[in-house]
Amino acid sequence: MGAKTTTYRPTESEPYMGKKQLKYFKEKLVAWKEEILQGNRETINGMQENVAPIPDLVDRASSEADRALELRTRDRERKLIAKIDLAIRRIEMGEYGYCEETGEPIGIKRLEARPIATLCLEAQERHERKERTIRDD
Repeated sequence: MGAKTTTYRPTESEPYMGKKQLKYFKEKLVAWKEEILQGNRETINGMQENVAPIPDLVDRASSEADRALELRTRDRERKLIAKIDLAIRRIEMGEYGYCEETGEPIGIKRLEARPIATLCLEAQERHERKERTIRDD
């Protein structure tokens, strides 16, 4: 993040989704995305370096399990990058920070905890109840 926003923290007492807050969240999202991409690069490099066959069956199985777990993690992160990109796009379109369902503010605390949030807590809880109902039927 930039030097100005490193110490800045959005508060409820300032204008909601003003320039300062939008800049803060955009920088937070961009930094998060870069961190994930760096991890992906490290994974790829590690997999390219560790291509020697492992003769011991137990060691090979363990190595393959580790590799499968790493690939699943990176796949989840790939999906997360898409959500980060959507959040950045919402900032650029002036829609960031507002519930997609109700149009109400999502809230600074929720966005601090989950900057890719698209629903306010109430809407999120409704969706979760609905999903549980569907699963239980």
